[in-house]
Amino acid sequence: MQYPKTKRLIKRVNRVHIDLVDQDNYAAAGPPHQQLAWLRANDPVHRHPGEPDFWAVTRYEDVVHVSRHSELFSSARKLALFNEMPEEQIAMQRMMMLNQDPPEHTRRRSLVNRGFTPRTIGALEQHIRDITDDLLDKCGSEADFVTEVAAPLPLYVICELLGAPVTDRDKIFAWSNRMIGAQDPDYADSPEEGSNAAMEVYAYANELAVQRKANPRNDIVSKLLQSDEAGQSLDETEFDLFVLLLVVAGNETTRNAASGGMLALFEHPDQWARLAADPGLAATAADEIVRWVSPVNLFRRTSTADQVLGGQQIKENDKVVVFYSSANRDTSVFPDAEVFDIGRSPNPHIGFGGGGAHFCLGNHLAKLELRVLFEQLARRYPNLRQTGDARRLRSHFINGIKELPVKLT
Repeated sequence: MQYPKTKRLIKRVNRVHIDLVDQDNYAAAGPPHQQLAWLRANDPVHRHPGEPDFWAVTRYEDVVHVSRHSELFSSARKLALFNEMPEEQIAMQRMMMLNQDPPEHTRRRSLVNRGFTPRTIGALEQHIRDITDDLLDKCGSEADFVTEVAAPLPLYVICELLGAPVTDRDKIFAWSNRMIGAQDPDYADSPEEGSNAAMEVYAYANELAVQRKANPRNDIVSKLLQSDEAGQSLDETEFDLFVLLLVVAGNETTRNAASGGMLALFEHPDQWARLAADPGLAATAADEIVRWVSPVNLFRRTSTADQVLGGQQIKENDKVVVFYSSANRDTSVFPDAEVFDIGRSPNPHIGFGGGGAHFCLGNHLAKLELRVLFEQLARRYPNLRQTGDARRLRSHFINGIKELPVKLT
């Protein structure tokens, strides 16, 4: 869809300060929703200054279009992450599913899908409920919701999926923090820390693969190392990169949706009271939390051809960045988009991606973890309250919270 571009609009854009990637702003207040709302209304595909300049895509319809057309907007040419990388790093990173286009992505994903079917994930529900209750049992009356509840839950589940000892969760937690928080001084001394953490995950995955090949178990690692019906399997590098992706995506999305959702419920006490009165709303609450928080703020694509998007002429090899946090508050799709409503239905949010090849592989698992967590919280602690300020992650990629003090009553 093309949108008209008038002289008055151009003039107004020039007078409005737009900066969607200032990480200090994210640390202070989270995604810049006022700027994003203005862009959706006035300049939905915005030429944003940077090194290089990029197109900021903010409307739901356009984000979905970019997401569903890998042949036009590539994840492989310059990768899916925002920051630029030297060519030798790009070549290595292209081996990860996140940074691939069909048909290579399709082949890899078909192998990995075996461990993430709805039936396989559904079988984990009681185990996730037990983990959640155990975490809540261990909390004192005063707790940090992030480090004592939101972060350990997906880490325990990842250990379960990998068949790894639960004692490894602290290592996985530290690796994930160093990779995602490479721009946050609380988590890493320098951006190079992220690369170092990734190498440690590779080594860990390698050791895990050796163990499972020698002694297969009934876990996802053993499944992925075995050949499928067509005789195909992940090679060593592909497996290591998958574990790296699982450590980050399987941890960060759920962790930050949970902590961001808890903060949203504190900021909307009527919705917390509603959930406490009816914990069965936890299923729709999980989807509304993902829409509202949008734990992954953005992804990058690269245009593969000259084309028009949102009324703008995009050139081949232009950097195109989709903002899920903006699309998820598009009033053309979500009535009362600025209202946090745990009963919202339908709720076609794109917090797990806009569809297409890269729709989140673990979306069923993430929604299950969130549903169980908030159902148990509502049942056990209807008077749960916030006791201190939330501290946010310094990142324009992950909409994260580092600390959220609570009182469990």
